[in-house]
Amino acid sequence: MDDMPLPALFEQARKIHAAATDSGADQEVVKKGCEALHRCEDMVNNLGLFSPNETKEDISTTNLKYILVPFYLAELTEKIAQDDRIQILKSSQAKLKEFISFCEAMELVPKEELESYIDGAPKTVADQRARKIARFKRQRAAESKLLEIKERKERRGRSTKAAALSTPVEAGEEEVLDDDGEEEREAWITTISLAICKALDMLDMLKKEEEMLSAVKDRQSKDGDKEFSKDVLDERAKKAEAWHRDSAVRAQYTRPSPPITCATFAQDVLEGRAKASQEHDHKHQPLIFGPASLVNGNITTERERMAAQVFQPSHRYALSPLSINACNLAKKGFGIGKYKCF
Repeated sequence: MDDMPLPALFEQARKIHAAATDSGADQEVVKKGCEALHRCEDMVNNLGLFSPNETKEDISTTNLKYILVPFYLAELTEKIAQDDRIQILKSSQAKLKEFISFCEAMELVPKEELESYIDGAPKTVADQRARKIARFKRQRAAESKLLEIKERKERRGRSTKAAALSTPVEAGEEEVLDDDGEEEREAWITTISLAICKALDMLDMLKKEEEMLSAVKDRQSKDGDKEFSKDVLDERAKKAEAWHRDSAVRAQYTRPSPPITCATFAQDVLEGRAKASQEHDHKHQPLIFGPASLVNGNITTERERMAAQVFQPSHRYALSPLSINACNLAKKGFGIGKYKCF
């Protein structure tokens, strides 16, 4: 890695960054990517590719991509797993701030983002929400533009390949791609704009995580508790998952019993299992119409119950003969508790 030129080293680090972003990469791979990016930083500084007096117009297209080195390094650093998580968060935030500050000097940060970044977080929730919405729109616009540039290059490549097959090109007449071409420059400027949106979001997230972990650490140091470790978090996570899993199993056997209808209560009174003076909430249990699989089967979810009850008759027309007799007894003066018949 020490003997690799800067373009090849940067390309290798960029591939590792892309792989680690798409999926959980191995820790050795992440550390290798961080090492390559640190080496890129040293080479950029030693070569003096950027000057404090320059703006984005003064930077050649070939060197624009190296502005992304601290951003890539911040994202990979955040993925390093170690006991002192707070130190990782601080290192990642430092690289993000370095990246944003350099982009500010190059006049690449939008004005509204620059104002909120310098002044701190917005004072109201509405301002914070408006800022996030505007940032989200810029991020989507940058992603769409990069996709458009990629598709344009692919179409041009297919056309060039087809033309080359139909018309042989003499030696020395091949088209030489210009590194300072407008399309390539536009692609790198857009990539940097997209990275700025992600960096600002990531900076807010890491700040909140650091504040939370610092508060927990301070509280534990005051209370004299054991050091907050990954093993404790894993144990709590396992207990929570087991509780939710057991709750889902218990729910199958803890469904509420069906309501007592007037007919059932009247039958209990006649057979001596209940007294007429007892309180009773008048509830009807309508007949269930629907597919046989739902009516005669085991209704296990609320969705199946709703499907079985579509176009059900009103409770006024769903009384059984025994319910009607109970209501008639009540109307003749044989009151049963506090229930009412309509």
